[in-house]
Amino acid sequence: MLAWPFGQAASIRRIKGSRAFRRRLMELGLVPGTRIRVAKVAPLGDPLELEVRGSRLSLRRHEIAALEVSSPERPRRLRVLS
Repeated sequence: MLAWPFGQAASIRRIKGSRAFRRRLMELGLVPGTRIRVAKVAPLGDPLELEVRGSRLSLRRHEIAALEVSSPERPRRLRVLS
């Protein structure tokens, strides 16, 4: 997921990591089949803001690295940080 192009949507295929970690992400709505998009990136590159089911979540890069996602969908317009 970290190499995913900024602004492109994808679907979660699998969540890697310990059971407790997977459970935490699933409680936040990150379950397999969910469509996500990297909406923003902090100025120093961490954390990243994901758009999930109309909500936004900020996750650290090491947490996002545990997400295995499907191939990209149609690119969407990028949001500019101010």
